Parts: sequence; C-alpha cells; structure tokens
Amino acid sequence: MTLSDHAAHGHAMNRMNNMKPTNRSTVRSSLLASAVLAALLAASGAACANDFPTSARVLYVEDCMRANPGPYFEMVNKCSCAIDAFAAEVKYDEYTTMQTISNGMSIGGERGGAIRDVAMLQPELKKYRELQVKVKKACFIGDAK
Repeated sequence: MTLSDHAAHGHAMNRMNNMKPTNRSTVRSSLLASAVLAALLAASGAACANDFPTSARVLYVEDCMRANPGPYFEMVNKCSCAIDAFAAEVKYDEYTTMQTISNGMSIGGERGGAIRDVAMLQPELKKYRELQVKVKKACFIGDAK
C-alpha cells in the first residue's frame, strides 16, 4: 500500500466512524449483502463449470469399477475421483461426444469400420484416450503410466 492508499483508507475509516449508528449498520448490511451475492455468483460459476449430470457420473463410476476390480470403497473413491477429473477438463457435451466415438470404435466388423475410417474423429478419440490415462494416473487407478 502506498502512502496515498493509507491516507485514503484512513479518510474512509474516519467517515465511517463519524456516521450515525443507523448509517453504519446500513453500510455493514450492504457490505454483507454484497459478500453473500459474490459468494452465490462464485458458486453458480462453479456449478456451470461442472455440468456433468449425476446419472452420467454414476454410470462412469460403475463402468470404471467393473473395468478395475478392487476393494469396493477404494474403487468407488478412485472412480469418483476420475469422473471429477474428467469434469474439470471438459464440458459434458464434449465428454459425451468423445465417449460415443470411443464406444463406436470398438464395434467390430463393417459397422465399426464406418466409424473407425472417419479421419476427422481421430483427434477426439486421441484426446479422450489421453484424458483417460491422465485421470487414471491422477486417481491411482490400475497401472496407468
């Protein structure tokens, strides 16, 4: 803080101290209301950033636990960690697109070939696989390297 900042702060405090008690409580109420509003806005921003529906999280955790057998409680926590890590990296719509491409690539025969042969899907598949490795490593799942 510079000297002028200290002076301005002191001047503001003097003005507050010289106010009538009713004005002081009004200022405090306004500051409290502003703080609550800021907290609510921050919370709603976090909710927007975390747009994965609960049902999608549950399905992911179930699939993860099926693919990575281990102690129940441990795997629930590790797989929950993984879907939270996915949600921190991508929006739900992007995740569903990547997951759909990945699932489509595993279809055997001619039907799967129709998806596997589309070159423009490869970057999404690569990103999904890289994210899978990253979240598994971060959440200590399996032997992810």
